[in-house]
Amino acid sequence: MPAISQNQLASLLGTAADNPRVTVWLDPINAAFTEWSIGTPHRQAAFLAQILHESAQFKYLSENLNYSAARLRQVWPRRFPTDGSALKYASNPEKLANNIYADRLGNGDEASGDGWKYRGRGLIQLTGRDNYERCGKALELDLLAQPELLQEPAGAARSAAWYWASTGLNELADLKPDGNAREDFVKICQRVNGGNVGLQSRLDYWDKAMQILALK
Repeated sequence: MPAISQNQLASLLGTAADNPRVTVWLDPINAAFTEWSIGTPHRQAAFLAQILHESAQFKYLSENLNYSAARLRQVWPRRFPTDGSALKYASNPEKLANNIYADRLGNGDEASGDGWKYRGRGLIQLTGRDNYERCGKALELDLLAQPELLQEPAGAARSAAWYWASTGLNELADLKPDGNAREDFVKICQRVNGGNVGLQSRLDYWDKAMQILALK
């Protein structure tokens, strides 16, 4: 199975080959490629484009839930209809996570602390107790007891590749006779994000990855 080289990953990140972001992430990414059959340049280019956007080039492995009251009202207008309701959760990521993720995705109620414990983590952010449990079983990791493993390079890369393969994105990334690779990549973006947030950034990474992997 082809692996991405140190120089290729450095080029994709726009940095030197000995940059820590390259040396730390190269082996975990290649191991995840092998484990989850992300084994062709088309699959790899699409996967890399998504994880580089989602993590801002490996900088963020945990969901940012530090919102001002005004921003809370913008993002969740029904949940926080007034300044008073929003102020209770402003600049308090743990309290906010326990509120917005309560009784969802297999989490317990707000008092359980599940919302914070199982907040979005990884290169493609895994969220909620049910998803942590499913991913943990697939990777043979106890993510319910050790959710922080998703913030380590190996866990972050493996969980993203598990999500990728288990949701059919390998097949969607494959080049098809008479198909349109760009349209398929947009569908991948929508499946990962649930919409078109960051679409141009994802497309830019994809174009660059396609060039570096000699597909263009």
